[in-house]
Amino acid sequence: MTDETIDPASLARAVEERGFESLFVPEHTHIPASRETPYEGGGELPRDYYRVLDPVSTLATAAAVTTSLRLGTAVSLVAQHDQIVLAKQFATLDHLSGGRIEFGAGAGWNREEMRNHGTDPRTRVRLLRERLLAIREIWTREQAEFHGEFVDFDPIFSWPKPVQRPHPPILLGGWGPTTLGRVVDHADGWLAPFGAGPDDLAPGVQTLRELAADAGRPEPTVTATTFDEDPAELAGFADLGVHRVLFFLPAEEPAQVLRRLDRLAALLPAVASAAV
Repeated sequence: MTDETIDPASLARAVEERGFESLFVPEHTHIPASRETPYEGGGELPRDYYRVLDPVSTLATAAAVTTSLRLGTAVSLVAQHDQIVLAKQFATLDHLSGGRIEFGAGAGWNREEMRNHGTDPRTRVRLLRERLLAIREIWTREQAEFHGEFVDFDPIFSWPKPVQRPHPPILLGGWGPTTLGRVVDHADGWLAPFGAGPDDLAPGVQTLRELAADAGRPEPTVTATTFDEDPAELAGFADLGVHRVLFFLPAEEPAQVLRRLDRLAALLPAVASAAV
């Protein structure tokens, strides 16, 4: 979602009208003019990364023009933001939307972007964990407090509380060796890497189930993302037990976006057991 493509209100209406379950948006607060961190997709950083809209404002706009569409981030760069502000923003979104928010969170990959926010890339994963735990405390307690290595605050009041109980689902993005353990530790679901197919995800899904069983907690949800329009791949996700499949939408002219949505809507029967 950028300033060069379809506007958020029109997109949200179109997505809901075609029967899709959710709309997720990414985040980059900025792209440093001088950057050494390699783009994980290889090659030059796509133009969309420079033009992406603020996710909170975008989701608020989408919430105002829809009634059932779930709205999420893929992902909010939590390590770059104050946890008290994030808790307030997403609780407010959940309140205004009537309980339709999915809080996708990640540590980020662009080291220069993090440093501009005062975040040390070397400790961003530990910081992310503490901020998510602190946000959960703020969402679920009348008086919340947190005392950790990076996050420390005495008892506070913060309203509104989310509509969803106990709180909006926290979906953790990532693919590193510790990701699945962190999902079980402090999230409700896994936002799997963009473009990973059913065969790629199968070992991780199995490991996630085993870790959750060992921890005695409910099985986390799995959200996959695809760049393709392949019914066989979508059926593979459904067979794997993936909860949700996100289709990547390029930043195209509005008419092109709507035509693409029409094509994607025709694929919905292939993933009838999963949300899309």
